[in-house]
Amino acid sequence: MNIVQVYKQFPSQNDCIAHLEKVRWHNKPVCPYCKSTKVSSYKQENRHHCNNCNTSFSVTVGTIFHKTKVDLQKWFVAISQVLNAKKGISARQLARDIEVNKDTAWYMAMRIRRAMNEYGDLLEGIIEVDETYIGGKPRKGTINNPDKTGKQNKRGRGTKKIPVVGLAQRGGRVHAKVIKGLNHKSLSRIIKGHIKPETSKVFTDEFKGYCKVAGFVEHKTVDHQKEYVNGEVHTNTVESFWALLKRGIVGQYHKISADHLPKYIHEFCYRHNHRKNDFVFDLTISRALGV
Repeated sequence: MNIVQVYKQFPSQNDCIAHLEKVRWHNKPVCPYCKSTKVSSYKQENRHHCNNCNTSFSVTVGTIFHKTKVDLQKWFVAISQVLNAKKGISARQLARDIEVNKDTAWYMAMRIRRAMNEYGDLLEGIIEVDETYIGGKPRKGTINNPDKTGKQNKRGRGTKKIPVVGLAQRGGRVHAKVIKGLNHKSLSRIIKGHIKPETSKVFTDEFKGYCKVAGFVEHKTVDHQKEYVNGEVHTNTVESFWALLKRGIVGQYHKISADHLPKYIHEFCYRHNHRKNDFVFDLTISRALGV
């Protein structure tokens, strides 16, 4: 679904509302407050009245579109833009595309990301696990004087950067999560909670935090001090996802607060996991409606 298709399929506000009612209620309105089907419809106002609890409501109640003053057509365009932007789309760019102010675009994008938050099925097969660090200063030099100084900024562990752990099933899904402490207890807990141990193999680097993983699943490591690939053992898949995530943050968002970082990570995981799904727009609309 792209911008042209959105305008063709949903040329007016009424068309957008009709589509939402079809997806959410199958054209049979249900009161979102008391779940009653005894409803009278006001088609000219695109609203409904519950004869059971005497409440007026629309199809957007309890969804990411609730109480919005922005046309639903613009919401649909924003959803398509977020889904199609492989490295994400900034609030300022989205604001220009749908002709709203920056704050409104940011608010809309954050609500769309809320619909993109999914746990998904447990991973199985060959699973690569790796950690990365988000934030901090550039690797070398300073922003104002990047060429004349040779100062090397600290990287990775031991810095104040935010640690993120990722699990990637080869040829399948990715799950990533912000983690507070990188130790064998937290890493083992995350891995155990997102895989099927009896049908999985876990590949990691030589980090000592993975020392307890072999206790509940087959575990092999590759020593990145010496090599990047050891037969079938490597972490290139999850590292490719890290590259996409970091390029998106640096190139589109520039800087993300620690409070909102998990939402952006969910966005990148969702887009990656549904990259081959031709109906991802419909899926996202359904999730936005809580279906």
